[in-house]
Amino acid sequence: MTSPSLSPMAPDEPELLVVVTGVSGAGKSTAVNALEDLGFFCVDNLPTPVVPSTIDALAQAGVRRMALGIDVRVRGFLDDAARVLEALPKSGSRREEVVFLDAADEAILRRFSSTRRPHPLSTIDGRDGGAQAVLDGIKTERELLSALRARATLIVDTTRLSVHELRKAIIRHFGPAGGKAARLRVRLVSFGFKFGSPVDADIVLDVRFLKNPFFVPELSVRPGTDPDVEQYVLASPEIGRYLEHVHGLLGFCIPRFETEGRSYLTVAVGCTGGRHRSVVVAERVAAALRSELGLAIDVVHRDLERVNMSGPGADPDHGAAPSLGESQS
Repeated sequence: MTSPSLSPMAPDEPELLVVVTGVSGAGKSTAVNALEDLGFFCVDNLPTPVVPSTIDALAQAGVRRMALGIDVRVRGFLDDAARVLEALPKSGSRREEVVFLDAADEAILRRFSSTRRPHPLSTIDGRDGGAQAVLDGIKTERELLSALRARATLIVDTTRLSVHELRKAIIRHFGPAGGKAARLRVRLVSFGFKFGSPVDADIVLDVRFLKNPFFVPELSVRPGTDPDVEQYVLASPEIGRYLEHVHGLLGFCIPRFETEGRSYLTVAVGCTGGRHRSVVVAERVAAALRSELGLAIDVVHRDLERVNMSGPGADPDHGAAPSLGESQS
């Protein structure tokens, strides 16, 4: 049974209940794990009599995406699985999907042989002699699951799929790219290289080649959010082409990150001290992504207030703006 921390969605998000079932060896565990990575609250091997109360408890806790794994391991409860699902109270705000995973007998036999695990029905006494052979177990299992297969809204044949390809198929259907999960959330972090790169950065951009307001006395003490500082940085000859390349890179990567099922992306933009150039570029990139991709963008200026540029208590590595002949680290 898998029970990750509760991740309630916004109240206006529709409820989604996914039942994952199918023949043993077809990849149900991989599918359930993929749904968990997408933020679903997953419960595997749940006895069918407690399905309604489990759904009610999760809904009352604010969980709006749930996944239940049901297969022959629930043993005698499997006979009632289809009836229990049919009897669930219908809600206009909740959509229900049944994913049935299947594969050719030869593929399943090969997978059981490679893992050296017994078929689940071979450990259950009193059902046709326990289905001692894997092929006999598969045949019996298909009969027991026929009612659930008939209710399936998505049937996935995993005969020729690797575990990675199956995971991608589930994410494509239920993830952001399929319109059934919240879209990728992007965070842009401006920072100063002298204080170290953000440890959680997925992509790091270096803008230290741009004109530096630090060397302009009237601008050095102002932050990158100041209009005059912004105008100065955007007047750099290279800024236009640089922003075009950054937008092209992120515009190409972000949809593919969504297809992979990623929920968060952190893009770090660094200059020397983290107060001027990185701040301007981070704000520009965020505005472009919001406009072009319709994404939720968070902007964090990590080192904007970290350095006292001059006066009492100034950072010893900065101090006042240097005179000619001095260099900034």
